[in-house]
Amino acid sequence: MVHLTVSKLLEEFQTARAESDRLFDILKPEFLFHRPIAERHRVIFYLGHLDGFDSIQICREGLGLPSPDETLDTLFQAGIDPDSANLPSDTPADWPSLEQVRAYVHRCREHVDQYLERAPEDVVYMALEHRLMHLETLAYMFHNFDVSMKQADRHRAIHTSGETPTEQWRDIPTGEATLGRPKDGSFGWDNEYNETKRSVDAFRIQQFSVTNSDYLRFVNAGAKAPHFWLPTDSGFHYRCMFENVPLPLDWPVYVTQSEAAEYARWIGKRLPSEEQFHRAAYGTLNGTERSYPWGERRPEEAFGNFDFRHWDPEPVTASPGGDSAFGVSQMVGNGWQWTRSPFGPLPGFQPRPTYPGYSANFFDGEHFVMKGGAPRTASRLLRRSFRNWFRRDYPYMYATFRCIDSE
Repeated sequence: MVHLTVSKLLEEFQTARAESDRLFDILKPEFLFHRPIAERHRVIFYLGHLDGFDSIQICREGLGLPSPDETLDTLFQAGIDPDSANLPSDTPADWPSLEQVRAYVHRCREHVDQYLERAPEDVVYMALEHRLMHLETLAYMFHNFDVSMKQADRHRAIHTSGETPTEQWRDIPTGEATLGRPKDGSFGWDNEYNETKRSVDAFRIQQFSVTNSDYLRFVNAGAKAPHFWLPTDSGFHYRCMFENVPLPLDWPVYVTQSEAAEYARWIGKRLPSEEQFHRAAYGTLNGTERSYPWGERRPEEAFGNFDFRHWDPEPVTASPGGDSAFGVSQMVGNGWQWTRSPFGPLPGFQPRPTYPGYSANFFDGEHFVMKGGAPRTASRLLRRSFRNWFRRDYPYMYATFRCIDSE
């Protein structure tokens, strides 16, 4: 990761704030106390959480400064692990008023701005990336609100050809895959360390993510329809951010890990492991590895659907410039890629002292690794070592998959 100058880091921090403000503005104010997903907090929590986290980590934990809002810090400090077996039961009356929360956000920003240049660089990076991750969480939460609750975004784009590509497979030869990153002083989350080399036997992988068209055959054979699909008298429609449209057949299907694994079994295949994903995405024929599937250039629009380009997916054949060295498409962008690997520590794992539960709380065999990135994934989270994870039955994520066939 490139170290930014203080001025560039501050600029990126302000840009992330502006993006989060834009996101909250999408929802009509009267719905900020609603809960679009049963397993998650009400939206009002996140309005306070993003800036509360910044103030807690940068000022209190990073610089040892006393908090001006200890009670509200406690309320907004930490989210919850979405678990359908243990749903939150709070009511809107249990939360401060919108005016109180906005005043808290303003105080947190003033506190952070006063001391940001003095804060440890890695703490500022952590706060920045934490906010960027929540921008994606909030986006898929907002997908669950009825379109009448949102204020339309004029920059949305719905692109579909109405056709689906012919299924193609790519051969991945035996080689080595590098997981994680070295402890070289650059920022990473605790689960990204330490760099680990793994041998990977030859296998075949689908060039494209499984499409809505592919998965429709599975549904017609008796499988449950995915969360983003809406049944209508004329067939399935798709739940986009600002409107519902006839099912785009050439978009990647967004499903749970369980649904992905069941589909793979249905066609006699399986999901890739984390190291198989790395080999297909970042490996090359000459044995070297790339920083991104397309090479060493930083993420840009020609390489994929990511970094807030769109609110919704695009066809699986879009952005061929982002293909890997083996010709595998969209391994980064347009939807996180499920793997069959349970989320766990890499060798030498050490939790971050100021955020010890960030990863370790989820090393339980119930959460599975996702790799790559989605339309609402920030470009700085597209690095090779970044690992995402969720429960295998969590249906709201922008997560797709492709199958492998071992030789």
